[in-house]
Amino acid sequence: MTTMNRILMTGASGQIGSELLKVLRRKHGGPNVLATDIQVLAAAELRDSGPFEFLNVTDAKRLDDLLGSYRIDTIYHLAAILSATGEKNPHLAWDVNMNGTYNVLEAARNRKLVRVYIPSSIAAFGPETPRKNTPQETVLRPKTMYGLTKVAGELLAEYYVRRFGVDVRGSRFPGIISHETLPGGGTTDYAVAIFYEAVKYKRYTCFLGEDTSLPMMYMPDCLKSVLDLMDADFAGLRHHADFNLAAMSFTPAVLAAEIRKHIPEFSIDYKPDFRQAIADSWPMSIDDTAARREWGWKPDYDLAAMTKDMLDVLSRRKAAGTLNY
Repeated sequence: MTTMNRILMTGASGQIGSELLKVLRRKHGGPNVLATDIQVLAAAELRDSGPFEFLNVTDAKRLDDLLGSYRIDTIYHLAAILSATGEKNPHLAWDVNMNGTYNVLEAARNRKLVRVYIPSSIAAFGPETPRKNTPQETVLRPKTMYGLTKVAGELLAEYYVRRFGVDVRGSRFPGIISHETLPGGGTTDYAVAIFYEAVKYKRYTCFLGEDTSLPMMYMPDCLKSVLDLMDADFAGLRHHADFNLAAMSFTPAVLAAEIRKHIPEFSIDYKPDFRQAIADSWPMSIDDTAARREWGWKPDYDLAAMTKDMLDVLSRRKAAGTLNY
């Protein structure tokens, strides 16, 4: 397998990017992992552990200049406009998600980079998709601009694999739950906010209905999946940038019940907003057999283990006065 030595990450200040950056710098050495974004990294640990450059991924020349000056051979392309934010500004979502992905793939082709990682999402599915145990190969007719760009991105990545021999990899992420990054613009972000609100206020108002089941994953499993997929033997991959990925599925009511095992006085009420229609177009559970078969995917966390860890971490921060929410 070809060794990856010099990495560029786009979207490094985002939920996944900020945590993956720490892991990659530990693995490859801080100076060898260039973080880029349109905003400065918030955490001092990230700012001090390696290089940073401002980059708008729609600027192809700036991207190419950075690849050359830092002698980059691998890209983790995480910059994107997410689902709820994308519905508020669909033109921006198209510009960033599609043109940014095209620029990354073109740069990889022209510079003959070793490997590119471009995540997809369960937003690639739509209401015509089977919602239970959603198959790897299935109907892809999303109703959001974010989902539309993810489907197009998957197809474009596969084209670059087949047509130009670019090594592109990625998975369809479910909702990602983390105690490091505050909720952003995602439809599944209720499953992050609920923990902060439970620890701080003992109550939460959910923007999805109580019986809305969605696939979720704890951040440690998310990071593990990226590393495992990028380390997999390319010859063993039949799929490339569209792997179904699963860990757990639950509803807000089920999650609230799990939280009450640790915080008995926790209460929840429901006021569904525009994000309910988005959630109703997404899968309830995922069949990730292809990922398990082709590169050995297996999550470590279930709902109980994830809930306990989230509450333990956030409770310690609250006691220390460092729960910034």
